[in-house]
Amino acid sequence: MPTSTVLLCCVVLIQLFAGQTDARSSSPWQTLSGGAPLVIARGGFSGLFPDSSSAAYGFAVQTSVPGAVLWCDVQLTKDGAAICFPDLKLNNASTVEYFYPNRQKSYPVNGVSTQGWFTIDFSLSDLSNVYLLRGILSRTEKFDGRYPILTVEYVTTQIKPESFWLNVQHDAFYEQQNLSMSNFLISASRIVSINYISSPEVNFFTKIAGRLRRNGPIYVFQFLRKEDIEPTTNRTYGSILSNLTFVKTFASGILVPKSYILPLDDKQYLVPPPPKSLVQDAHEAGLQVYVSGFANDIDIAHDYSSDPVSEYLSFVDNGNFSVDGVLSDFPLTASSSIDCFSHLGENAIKQGIDFLVISKNGASGDYPGCTDLAYDKAIKDGADVIDCSVQMSSDGVPFCSRSIDLSNSTMISQTPFAQRSTLVPEISSNGGIYTFSLTWAEIRNLTTAIGNPYRSYAMFRNPNKKNSGKLILLSEFLNLARNSTSLSGVLISVENAVYLREKQGLDVVKAVLDTLTETGYSNGTTKTKVMIQSTNSSVLVEFKKQSKYEAVYKVDEKISDISDSAIEDIKKCANAVVIGKESVFSLLDSFITRQTNVVEKLQKSKLPVYVELFQNEFVSQPYDFFSDPTVEINSYILGAGINGTITEFPFTAARYRRNRCLGTQETLPPYMAPVEPGSLLQAVNAIPPAQAPNPVFTDDDVTEPPLPPVAAKSPTSTPGDSFTNAQAPRPSGQTRLTLSLRFSVFASLLLLWISSPLCS
Repeated sequence: MPTSTVLLCCVVLIQLFAGQTDARSSSPWQTLSGGAPLVIARGGFSGLFPDSSSAAYGFAVQTSVPGAVLWCDVQLTKDGAAICFPDLKLNNASTVEYFYPNRQKSYPVNGVSTQGWFTIDFSLSDLSNVYLLRGILSRTEKFDGRYPILTVEYVTTQIKPESFWLNVQHDAFYEQQNLSMSNFLISASRIVSINYISSPEVNFFTKIAGRLRRNGPIYVFQFLRKEDIEPTTNRTYGSILSNLTFVKTFASGILVPKSYILPLDDKQYLVPPPPKSLVQDAHEAGLQVYVSGFANDIDIAHDYSSDPVSEYLSFVDNGNFSVDGVLSDFPLTASSSIDCFSHLGENAIKQGIDFLVISKNGASGDYPGCTDLAYDKAIKDGADVIDCSVQMSSDGVPFCSRSIDLSNSTMISQTPFAQRSTLVPEISSNGGIYTFSLTWAEIRNLTTAIGNPYRSYAMFRNPNKKNSGKLILLSEFLNLARNSTSLSGVLISVENAVYLREKQGLDVVKAVLDTLTETGYSNGTTKTKVMIQSTNSSVLVEFKKQSKYEAVYKVDEKISDISDSAIEDIKKCANAVVIGKESVFSLLDSFITRQTNVVEKLQKSKLPVYVELFQNEFVSQPYDFFSDPTVEINSYILGAGINGTITEFPFTAARYRRNRCLGTQETLPPYMAPVEPGSLLQAVNAIPPAQAPNPVFTDDDVTEPPLPPVAAKSPTSTPGDSFTNAQAPRPSGQTRLTLSLRFSVFASLLLLWISSPLCS
């Protein structure tokens, strides 16, 4: 070849390589190709529907980004048919044992004797009567037994995925049973499109090397647990990981668990990453990196505050690397994370969605509620309004605490103050250690305690910070808000005013008004809007008489409708309304049945509607929201049109307003469309049984007599003495202390039980 020709070829190659480098460097994605990470739907939308069912695959296609990959764990039957099923054993996720109760067998699998109903003991015809079940029992059973087992051919020809991934988990096992997975793949590749093939067995890739079409599938080596043994090399997967150049000889990519890239410590917190990540090492070796283990309805690192979008972003948009794909049971969340929430940056603008993000006791999902740390984080996380639930100490000092019962918000039950437990029927049928039983000097040094509303599910919030932060005075709260440049307002919640006036001689209304005046809110020198919230119209009327602050009426019940007369009465005392989530969307067995007209009626009367309580934990949401707090927020904002969210996790709501899919696309993508109420129940032809609807809210629920005058305060009691009108006489001495402690423990347990979702 002439020298000039060689030089020309070199120049062309250099230009081509430079073009690829420029394309990657100009891309916001730090993947190997420079393109967006793949969304890989494991068994379809298997977080909701049975894995590998027609519904799971179809719903994944409908709700994911274009180009999403459908994942099939391919298994072989006795007659060599290839099916999509998540395991070698059919009994793990199907009705096989009900139809064939006597066909259980044992086989060695990776050297371990394993018992069950194996696919190799059934023909495809045998499986025609077998239906799919959910493989994870915590997921809904509504879709069990409705969908048949699918063949690989059916998925490719009938569902027609844009991209298809076959995972071969047990090639060696099938070979031992005289069934050839490689022969199936070779024949199938002639008639169906296979884009990716993965396996945890090196020998499998050796057998199929060069036997599929030239522009055939991408081969991906799957890593199991680091201590597991790879059968071909007899080495641990952890040791193979140190030799990625070896993996590159037979695969173009690797599939690893999340912990390979971002490991957790024994408390479920992220371990500080090494200077150079596995993703960067793999990319340098020319290997794509795919990550498995994503699901919305499992415990994730506490660092993510139970927010699955935050977890995805830590793998695809962390400033250091982007993985090349995520394998998810909830591909809708993966899709929105990548397409809507990636590369926003801290200064991303709001996308024209006008609603308030109102904290609930600050960022109380991350820190003990109503503490300095909870409020600081709420402001940092983007809340528009921070809130203070005002309580009164025995010496008349107003401060912020999420409960009038200090045993709910502090560790007081473990202190000598536990003996001040008392029964106040006007407040609760359970005993409590109330704020008005202690002076502020006694309260201010109590150790705070984070709320754990889902303790019964063994779900605990931020354990490393469960006792961090201190309670603050109302004046400190107001000064904090006034000095913030990002807040638009404060919400001050006032409850139990009647009892405090009549029985404790404490005027919470006057205390709040005086503190607002002392901190400069009454003279117009601050732009921070003040909202006063109460479930009592009499409280709001009293504030209206003495000030011009905005009043917010809270409907403390689940309602199905509201009468016009009730709305008129509310308008006499309030400028806005707070209602619960179930007063917007009615629920049955954790499914949405319908949308009420409460929001529409209130807004037609010029009353903004704020809704509580938004939480990130998946158990707090109906199945319709796919265990994704962002989907829930989206459905209340775009679907129901509410004016504000009251949330324990302000960051999630504030980030939602900045997502690109709300402002840069003419039509909403399916993963950002609000949920249609009742659609999931309709999907399974489930007709809700007759049930008593939530009550209609009427004017009788609003109208109250005026607040009573403030009674003369009783003489100060010594610690442990009974409080006037608060309780019946009790035994003295050790017996009284024992009873109080028992009452306190019983009350705490009962309150936990009442607050759990099982009782809601």
